[in-house]
Amino acid sequence: MTISPSQIAVADELPGRVLAYRIAEIRPQVNGVIQRRLFEQGTEVRAGQPLFQIDSAPFRADVGTAEASLQRAQATLARARTQEERLAPLVKADAISGQAYDDAVAARDQAAAELAQSRATLQRQQVDLGFATIRSPISGRIDQAMVTEGALASTGAAEPLATVQQIDRVYVDVRQPAARLEMLREAARAGTADQGAPVEILGSGGQPYPVTGRLLFSGISVDPGTGEVIARVEVPNPTRALLPGMFVRARLPRLTLPDALTVPEQAVLRDATGNASVSVVGKDGKVEVRPISTGDARNGAIIVTQGLKAGETVIVEGQDRVQPGAQVKPVPWRQGQPQGQGQSQNQSQDDNAGGSGR
Repeated sequence: MTISPSQIAVADELPGRVLAYRIAEIRPQVNGVIQRRLFEQGTEVRAGQPLFQIDSAPFRADVGTAEASLQRAQATLARARTQEERLAPLVKADAISGQAYDDAVAARDQAAAELAQSRATLQRQQVDLGFATIRSPISGRIDQAMVTEGALASTGAAEPLATVQQIDRVYVDVRQPAARLEMLREAARAGTADQGAPVEILGSGGQPYPVTGRLLFSGISVDPGTGEVIARVEVPNPTRALLPGMFVRARLPRLTLPDALTVPEQAVLRDATGNASVSVVGKDGKVEVRPISTGDARNGAIIVTQGLKAGETVIVEGQDRVQPGAQVKPVPWRQGQPQGQGQSQNQSQDDNAGGSGR
C-alpha cells in the first residue's frame, strides 16, 4: 500500500467509575414514629414529592397551643393599647402622674413584643408540622428504604432513611498518568489539541454506549502513591443505562494529528528487542527494510512517527518471503481479503516476478 497522510484524533482509553450527578440523603428534621412510606423503592421521584409520613399528632397539638398563645398575646396588646390611649389625655391635663402613664406605655410595648414572640413560635411549630412529611429535595431515582413503618425517625441517626440519586446525567471519573496532562498542554501550545472533542464511553465488553460525554476538568493534584490525576467526564444518561458504581472505559481525546502517517499493524515487524521495522518497495522495485518509530494504534493501524514519508510503498503481506534488495512487483493490498485468496494472488504474482515475492 502507498502511504498517504491523514488527520487522526489520538485518544486514551482509560478505566473509570460512574458517579451520580447529585446525591441527596433523606433524613428526618423532626423526631417521631414513621406511619407510612409514600414511594415505590427503585422508582423515579420528583423534587418535593412526599416520601415518608411521620406521626403528626404531636406537632398539630403544638401548633394549636401556639395559636392559643398568639390569640392571648393579641388580646393583651389590645388591652394595653386601650389603657395607654385613655391615659394619654389625662397625663397632659396633670390628672395622673407621669409614672402611671410611663407604666402604661411600657405595658403596651411589652405586649407587642410578646405578640411577636407568639407569632414566631407559631411559625416554628408550623414548620415542624411540615417536616412531619418528609419530601425529596431533588428529582432522581430513589434506592431502597432503610426503615419501615413503625420505626422511630431521629434527627441524630447515623443512617439516612433513603437515598435519592440524580442519574439522568452522570459523571465518569477516570484516572490518567500525570504525564498526559503535560502532553495536552504541549499540544495546546502547538495548536494541535482537539479542544471540545467528545468523549466516548465504552462498556466492560468494549461496546460503546449510545451517549457522548464531555471532559469537564482534570485534577491539578497528583496522587503521590500512583502518580495519577483524575479527569471528570459529564455524560447524558437518558435511558439510565449507566448506574452509579459501574466501571466503564472512557476514550479521552488527547490531540489531533493533521498529517499522520499510518500503516496496518500486520505490516510492522519487531525484533527480539522490540524495535519496529517495515519493508519498503523503492522506486526501482527493490525491497528495503526500514526501521521506524511508532505511536498509538487505532482501528488496526499504527501511527508512524519517524522512518516513513508520504508516497512510499510498504509491504503489508508477503514480507516474510522476500529478502532486502530483492526485486518485487507490488500488488495493491485490499483490506479484509481472505487469507487464502491473498496467498493465491501472492503466489501468482511471485511466479510472474520470477519468485522474487511481493
